[in-house]
Amino acid sequence: MDIDFARIPREQLESMLEAGLYVIECHRVLVKTGDTIVGELLKTEEEFFEWEHYPDDDIRDEESHSQFFYHAHSLDDRTGEHGHFHTFLRKEGMPEDIIPADVPKPEDEEPEYDDLSHLICISMNNRSLPQKLFTVNRWVTGETWYRAEDVIRMLDRFEIDHAQPSWPVNIWITCMIRLFRPQIESLIQKRDAAIAEWQKAHPGEIVYESRAEEIEVPSICDIDIDRQVAAIQTALEK
Repeated sequence: MDIDFARIPREQLESMLEAGLYVIECHRVLVKTGDTIVGELLKTEEEFFEWEHYPDDDIRDEESHSQFFYHAHSLDDRTGEHGHFHTFLRKEGMPEDIIPADVPKPEDEEPEYDDLSHLICISMNNRSLPQKLFTVNRWVTGETWYRAEDVIRMLDRFEIDHAQPSWPVNIWITCMIRLFRPQIESLIQKRDAAIAEWQKAHPGEIVYESRAEEIEVPSICDIDIDRQVAAIQTALEK
């Protein structure tokens, strides 16, 4: 994904750089003891099962109302991927004027996560390094759907500010959202555009419940921590 770093305000670039240095530091201290981000999160688990949430009840910050979990799909579905993080913000942590989008849904639907918004997924490769960011359709997480502009406003409020079950992982995932903020914003906007385009082409269906492969992941992009930090530093120097 092409990002024009020169157009990003200096204050935001500085915040992104600070986050990037924290991300790199988390990797550095874990590598010294032969650990990884994913391994650190799973270190107390006896076994790792496909589709299960890790940890079982997700990681939640009761002050910011941020939330995340890690899981993996079946081997057939995850070529080159070990698993991915799902990140969320609950209603209590959102700006007060944000309301759910007025979108169709089954009359008998009971959301798995009431009034909770999915933010972004972080895909991890088999070396426990982040490789992609992507969005998902509503049925994937059972979330409440919010408009792209409102989800973008939620990003600054995502923070896991406690030490359990892993302080490095909590710092890392908080800072990943900040480091890749421009890409995440673009992906969320592309998510809504892809959803709208698919709905227009299939007027008789509820797009948010469609299992069509092309709309399960409405937007996705590759990421590289070192390249992102280098691009930010270059933009700041200029």
